Amino acid sequence: MAAIWTSVAAPFSVRSADKPSLLSSSPSPPPPHSLLPKGPLLSHSHFPFPPLKISCNATSSTVSAQSTSPTAKTELKDFLHIDDFDKDTILRILDRAIEVKAIIKSGDRSFQPFKGKTMAMIFTKPSMRTRVSFETGFSLLGGHAIYLGPDDIQMGKREETRDVARVLCRYNDIIMARVFAHQDILDLAKYSAVPVVNALTDYNHPCQIMADALTMIEHIGRLEGTKVVYVGDGNNIVHSWLLLACVVPFHFVCACPKGFEPDQKTVEKARQAGISKIEITNDPKEAVRGADVVYSDVWASMGQKEEAAYRRQAFQGFQVDKSLMDIAGPKAFFMHCLPAERGVEVTDEVIEAPYSIVFPQAENRLHAQNAIMLHLLGK
Repeated sequence: MAAIWTSVAAPFSVRSADKPSLLSSSPSPPPPHSLLPKGPLLSHSHFPFPPLKISCNATSSTVSAQSTSPTAKTELKDFLHIDDFDKDTILRILDRAIEVKAIIKSGDRSFQPFKGKTMAMIFTKPSMRTRVSFETGFSLLGGHAIYLGPDDIQMGKREETRDVARVLCRYNDIIMARVFAHQDILDLAKYSAVPVVNALTDYNHPCQIMADALTMIEHIGRLEGTKVVYVGDGNNIVHSWLLLACVVPFHFVCACPKGFEPDQKTVEKARQAGISKIEITNDPKEAVRGADVVYSDVWASMGQKEEAAYRRQAFQGFQVDKSLMDIAGPKAFFMHCLPAERGVEVTDEVIEAPYSIVFPQAENRLHAQNAIMLHLLGK
């Protein structure tokens, strides 16, 4: 817990359950009356404001007393990694997603918890689903979202990430960011006074996995005790499944070629949690037996396209086709976070099959993210 001292020259929202303490018994004298607008809004009791003492409890690391961050989170948390939350909280967010989805699907637009609120959407890595699901979802619940593309900020190049965070949090109630480097999301959360949502980094993709969990509950009837088999590259999707397995008990298998395994520290973290059964294998056919879900993703993600030809060779035998789904069994659903390269990691026959639930899964990004933001904003 660190204290940050700051002065403000205009009203500023203090996100703390405690009343701000006044640090000076004799504040500086007000400006000459001739410089102030006439009327009751500005008087000795309103202006100037004395300095405020604001408690700081940053999510990723403690901000020092010398930091110039204007405020910091107290009760509110960021959504950076699924395992930052306990099982009860994760399941409660998923229950809320089901509830709010039903309201939206009914056509009722009277539920407007985000009315008067704004969200800054930072994109250094573009995406159709992420932008539309966040922007539409926030709007449907009464809020206003502002898109900031790669050329709008040039975060880390034109302006440092910590400065971006400290500016945007003064304009907005919540920030979401889809970035390459995981450190960028950590820095945004560290220096932002409002909640930050991880909309994807090269390390993990927690909003996607929350949408996936919601989809499994809707189609299988449960999340706990299921068998999820991911076939392909051990990427950020796999890391988020592993972090969910630290919290909720299920059987997770990653079937990937040798040399493309997920981060070993994350695998060990999931195993040491002792909550779920974790397997990493190079045999997709054995892996999918008895699966409730067979999950795939592109073999070459954004930023890896120059490796696409090499990866197609390395991933031979890891395509999800009808024969692999037959081995999985009649109860298995197919899931994919999209976009898909049909004919590469998955065949057209599979993605269009009755057991494919990739489009309900895509829709659930909106509903899961709404529930996450409702939780962070205390709604």
